[in-house]
Amino acid sequence: MGTKYIFVTGGVVSSLGKGIISASIGKLLQARGYKVTIQKFDPYINIDPGTLNPYEHGECYVTVDGMETDLDLGHYERFTGIHTTRNNSVTTGRIYKTVIDRERRGDYLGKTIQVVPHITDEIKRRMLRESEENLDFVITEVGGTIGDIESAPFMEAIRQLRWQLGRDAVCVHLTYVPYLKAADELKTKPTQHSVKELQGMGIQPDILVLRTERHLDNALRMKVASFCNVDLECVVQSEDMPSIYEVPVSMQRQGLDAAILRKIGIPVGEMPEMKAWRDFLDKQRNATREVHVALVGKYDLQDAYKSIRESLNLAGVYNDVKTRIHFVNSEDVTPQNVAEKLGGMAGVIICPGFGQRGIEGKIIAAEYTRTIDIPTFGICLGMQMMVIEFARNVLGYQDANSAEMDEQTSHSVIDLMEEQKTVTQMGGTMRLGAYECELVAGSKAYEAYNCQLSIVNCQLIKERHRHRYEFNNKYLEEYEAAGMKCVGVNPAANLVEIVEIPDRKWYIGTQFHPEYSSTVLHPHPLFMDFIKTCIDGAVKA
Repeated sequence: MGTKYIFVTGGVVSSLGKGIISASIGKLLQARGYKVTIQKFDPYINIDPGTLNPYEHGECYVTVDGMETDLDLGHYERFTGIHTTRNNSVTTGRIYKTVIDRERRGDYLGKTIQVVPHITDEIKRRMLRESEENLDFVITEVGGTIGDIESAPFMEAIRQLRWQLGRDAVCVHLTYVPYLKAADELKTKPTQHSVKELQGMGIQPDILVLRTERHLDNALRMKVASFCNVDLECVVQSEDMPSIYEVPVSMQRQGLDAAILRKIGIPVGEMPEMKAWRDFLDKQRNATREVHVALVGKYDLQDAYKSIRESLNLAGVYNDVKTRIHFVNSEDVTPQNVAEKLGGMAGVIICPGFGQRGIEGKIIAAEYTRTIDIPTFGICLGMQMMVIEFARNVLGYQDANSAEMDEQTSHSVIDLMEEQKTVTQMGGTMRLGAYECELVAGSKAYEAYNCQLSIVNCQLIKERHRHRYEFNNKYLEEYEAAGMKCVGVNPAANLVEIVEIPDRKWYIGTQFHPEYSSTVLHPHPLFMDFIKTCIDGAVKA
C-alpha cells in the first residue's frame, strides 16, 4: 500500500493533548505492524524552539540529528520508540525561510511570492514526506487552535491535500467538552463551533476526539455526531486518565485505530494485544511504595523538565515504585536552608539550564548531597555545577566557575568549547544531537549501562547533547587525584561526558541529556540505576 496521512488538529482551547493523541494513534498503528512517523507543525515564526524560554514553550527536545524541537516530539518517541529527526519538526519560520531563500536565489523566475500557492506548497511538500520510503502512515499534528490567524496556511495546505489524496488522508479533530457545574451539564456547543470553523476552511473532520473531565454518554456522542456530520463510531472521548500512558489503551478500546483504518479502506483485522505496554501499565497501577526525588532547577513549571520527569516516572515503574517528584527552586536554596529543602529526599537531580540565575543554589545543593551522600544525578549544566562545587570545596579553588558565568575567573573548570569560540548566532549553533561516549570499564556508569541493557562489555554508547561549554581538561588530573573520576569521554574530541565519585552511593554527572532517549518500553539505564539506588538507600534508612 502507499503512504497514508493522518492530520491532527485542535479546537476550542489549546493544551488539550494533541501530542498525546498523535502519539497514541502512532502507537496503535505501530502495534498493528505499520511503519509510522509523527511530525509537528508549529505556527510560530521562530525557526525552532531552541531560543525560546521554557516558560514560553516548555522544554526544548533534541533529536538524534541535532534539531531543537517542540516537547511533543518527546511524547512521540517515548510512546513509539521511533527516532525523530529535523524532518519531524517544522515551524512557520522554517517554511518562510525556505521560500524566501529560494526567492533570493531567483528560483521562482520573477514570480510574485504569495502565501497561496508558494507557502502552502512548501507546507504540503513537508507534510507528504515523499523522499522517505516505506512509511505506511505519516501523522501530522498542527500546533495551536483552529481560528488562530497564524495557522491558516497550514489549514489551507491540509484542505488541498485532503482533495489531492482522497481516501489516503484522514482528519482527526480534538475538541473540548466543558462541564458547567451550575447547570450540572456537559456542553457540546464549543465543539460544534470548532467543527463549523474547520468546515468553513473547507475541511470536514473524519474523527472527533472529545477531551473531557467527565464520562460522555452515548446520547451526547450521538448529538455531536449528528451536528458535526461525523459517524457515531468516529466520535471518541478522551477522559482524564491517571497516567498519559493509559490513553493508547483507552483509544484502542473505543476503536480509534479501527475507525481510522476503515476510513482509509484498510481491513481492520484483529485487535493487537500490546502485551508489553499492558504489562507496563499493570506495573504502574500496582506500584504502591513511593520514592521521593528532588528536582533542583530554576523553571517552576511541569513542562520545563518534561523528559526528566517522565524518565524518572518510567524508571520508577520498572523498579516497582511511584516516583514522587518535588521541585526545589535553586534560586531559593541557601547554605542555611538546604538541609530543610533536600532532607528526607531519596535522591536529587541537579537540572540542566542556561545562564547565571539559580546556579549558586545548584552548587549549594551539589555540595550538600555530596557531603552527606544522597544519590545525585547532574544533567548538562547540573553536571557542570557538580564540577564547579568540587573545585571550590575539594580542590580549594574558591573562585572556580564556568566561563559562561564569569569570564574573569582564574579557574574556569568549565570552559567554552573550542569550536564555539567563533560562533556569533544563537539559534541551532550549540553542540547538538547524538555523539559517542566511551565508558571506563568498572565505573558506576559502565555498570549501569551494562546491567540495564543486559550487554557484556558495552563500552561505547551514544547520547544526545545540547551545550556550548565543556569540562576543562586542563584540570582533569587534579580531579582524578582528588576522587572525582572522568569515566566517559567522547573518543573524537576527548570531551569529558561523564563524571562520578566512586566512593559515594551514586554521584554522577553527564554532559549529555539521557532523558531524551528514555521510552516507555526501554527506560534509560542511568535513570533505572539511579532510582534503584534511591530505593535501596530509602530502605536502609
